[in-house]
Amino acid sequence: MGAHSTVIEPAGLAERSGALHPREGDAARVEAYLPSPCVQNHAANLAVLGNGDLACVWFGGTQEGIPDISVYVSRLTKGSSRWSAPEKLSDDPGRSEQNPVLFTTPKGELWLIWTAQISGNQDTSLVRKRVSRDHGVTWGPIETLFEAPEGHGLFVRQPPVVLDDGAWVIPVFHCVSVPGRKWVGDRDVSAVRVSTDEGKSWSEHVVPGSLGCVHMNVLKTKEGLVALYRSRWADHVYISRSADGRDWSAPEPTELPNNNSSVQATVLADGRIALVFNKASRLDATDRRTGLYDDIEDESEPVVAAAEAPALSASGRTAFWGAPRAPMTLAISADGGRTWPVQRNLEEGDGYCMTNNSKDGLNREFSYPSITQTPDGELQIAFTYWRRAIKHVRVTPAWAERG
Repeated sequence: MGAHSTVIEPAGLAERSGALHPREGDAARVEAYLPSPCVQNHAANLAVLGNGDLACVWFGGTQEGIPDISVYVSRLTKGSSRWSAPEKLSDDPGRSEQNPVLFTTPKGELWLIWTAQISGNQDTSLVRKRVSRDHGVTWGPIETLFEAPEGHGLFVRQPPVVLDDGAWVIPVFHCVSVPGRKWVGDRDVSAVRVSTDEGKSWSEHVVPGSLGCVHMNVLKTKEGLVALYRSRWADHVYISRSADGRDWSAPEPTELPNNNSSVQATVLADGRIALVFNKASRLDATDRRTGLYDDIEDESEPVVAAAEAPALSASGRTAFWGAPRAPMTLAISADGGRTWPVQRNLEEGDGYCMTNNSKDGLNREFSYPSITQTPDGELQIAFTYWRRAIKHVRVTPAWAERG
């Protein structure tokens, strides 16, 4: 389907009322479009709060990379059937603020962590935080959690994890600059930042062999620590393992495809891993983009012709942008991520994502999923719908097994 083909807009997308309702033809599935005043809404992250509410954070504004992009939060109060009106939690007039995550500390503080970059330059990104002591009703001042390392930026996407020894682990990735070129992701690598003093100080541990593996998602499984990754090469979801959360094995490809878009997983109450991802890769692409921010006008940094630029990575590979971001698929593994026999699509479509411009309504991607399991056993999933809304879907593991 071409970008300008007639597309029927799903019921409820335009009004984004936040009201939960059964999906037509599938009473076992409940869903809602979260309310938002923004043209573009992207990169959701869900968290169950200490008072039992379900919260969702994401970034919204005109378009990713533009300084009006800010962090928003909405909550589904325990027992409610409607998401609350969104609250803006950041507002830097000079930076695009992106990829928010929520983290409840062992002492009950709620941390909001997010990135802030100049225009489309992810290699300028630093990491910020705010802290709430009343489950997100009120928030403290905005602080810098991690400065941008010299020569590149630092990004987050996945929630922190508290290890059995009490250490906090925040998975990060470095957006490394290439002299003479705009950032496109060719040299990005993953790491974890570890704190043993409740976030007062941090040490960094780089994941070996992680070039091109980003959005590291750390999971505490019955077989030890597992991490799943997005691939800049748009080939596979990658996986690595660790015994202590500091030293990690080099990421290796799984059987699952990846399209250079985010994935997220959670460990279920029965010990299995539930993953939400796009079941697509570069092999499904009919076209490609040169970078994530192709349609952001920014003359702040000169760009040279590819032939004049230095090699982008030691491997010679370049990041692949433009692979379809569809379908959105739920998968379950019972063997620590080695195989994924249970798979069912949550959303299907052509996944057109050759533009990030939401004003023109051309983007039809389903992307950047988040998943958690609530105490009642249900899976709570949120993801970007056409770069215009955050969609919340509620199903059970049994729903996936019936796929």
